Amino acid sequence: MTASAQNATIIGAGLVGSLLSLYLAKKGCNVSIFERRPDMRKTNIGGGRSINLALSDRGWRALEGIGIGDDIRKVGIPMFKRVMHDVKGNLTSQPYGKEGQGIYSVSRGGLNMALMDLAEKQPNISLNFNQQLANLDLKTNTLEFHNPETNSENKVQADVIFGADGAFSAVRNVLQKTERFDYSQSYLEYGYKELTIAPGENGTWQLEKNALHIWPRGQYMMIALPNLDGSFTCTLFFPYEGAHSFSALKSEADVTQFFQEVFPDAVPMMPTLLEDYFQNPTGTLVTVKCFPWSQDGKVLLIGDAAHAIVPFYGQGMNAGFEDCTVFNELLDAHGLDWETVFKTFEKVRKPNTDAIADLAVENFVEMRDKVADPEFLLQKKIEGKINARYPEQWIPLYTMVTFSPDIPYAKALKDGRKQEEIMRKLMKHIKTEADFEKPEVQQLLAENMAEKFNTSVAV
Repeated sequence: MTASAQNATIIGAGLVGSLLSLYLAKKGCNVSIFERRPDMRKTNIGGGRSINLALSDRGWRALEGIGIGDDIRKVGIPMFKRVMHDVKGNLTSQPYGKEGQGIYSVSRGGLNMALMDLAEKQPNISLNFNQQLANLDLKTNTLEFHNPETNSENKVQADVIFGADGAFSAVRNVLQKTERFDYSQSYLEYGYKELTIAPGENGTWQLEKNALHIWPRGQYMMIALPNLDGSFTCTLFFPYEGAHSFSALKSEADVTQFFQEVFPDAVPMMPTLLEDYFQNPTGTLVTVKCFPWSQDGKVLLIGDAAHAIVPFYGQGMNAGFEDCTVFNELLDAHGLDWETVFKTFEKVRKPNTDAIADLAVENFVEMRDKVADPEFLLQKKIEGKINARYPEQWIPLYTMVTFSPDIPYAKALKDGRKQEEIMRKLMKHIKTEADFEKPEVQQLLAENMAEKFNTSVAV
């Protein structure tokens, strides 16, 4: 596709599609967005699937790239730590980073609507709803849409097409039928159910407001993120089958008994528990990997359509937003030379999105199980001490992923693996925080740091 093609068609008006439209509009493109659902700002399109978003530095960078970071901060709640609830209601906590570092709880719907409002204000962006992609001819870049409300058809000729239509992308489905297209999807044996902790008196928060709350229970867990109205959006991550599973909780009595036994401190704050449990859908947890993401400089997959991940590192949206940042940087470098931009984009992003996909699955185990383990919490404290002593050489994995947008996900994964190897060696000699200062621990640390960074490190 030549640089003269400036008409961009985006399939999907979700978070990534809406943000991408704003970046493309700034580059002078005429952008048309087609969304299969009704306009969420005017119609209730159904709830119960809105795992609250954890907006962190990669996402903020993308929002600030179009000048809306400050506006979004006004509707987000910073969370500076995890708070773990045991079965007796006892609390422990673990900071996410250094003093003042936090992730923000943001409503998925609220953020999406804010981005749509911004897009709609741009004279070179048009939003089209109730437009289900029925056919895409890759040879001619012709799209056919069906409107289920009016039972009408719409044909569009596109210069360049962006598939931003999520984990079950219709655009990707077309690309899958082309030659040498690699595709895999894998589901966890877990689903999720959205539940609610009600606001307290006068809209106050019944739990600590500036924290992500976790009820880790080994093979399953519940989390809660704060909302502006004093409520918390809870998500139960639960096996589909087994003794403790969605299939085992059939009646209201089953649900009530289970929650009173397993999450006793939360139940008094959940007056709509039974209504939420039986009315809200059970969502699936899927990882999607594919390649290539583009076709002949005419079509590009972006966001979840290219790399859907499970939500356990809080990076799904952040990774999709980072797609927009990287894509915009490539436009700065190459202009509207779509083929060069697309090929470079997929080559640069693929290793990083694969890395965060793997990290997200691993973090599920950490959140549901290890955060309740005193040895794990001790290890995290020791890692903090190492970071304080060697701030340039040793950055905790979570910090690299969440608070260090200049560190690619793939590098974070690689460095995190090395650091975990060192921690396994050190923790054999550490039973308390004070043990960190033992000469043999410091010597072992110095030797391993020198080996890791191929440089000498003073004890």
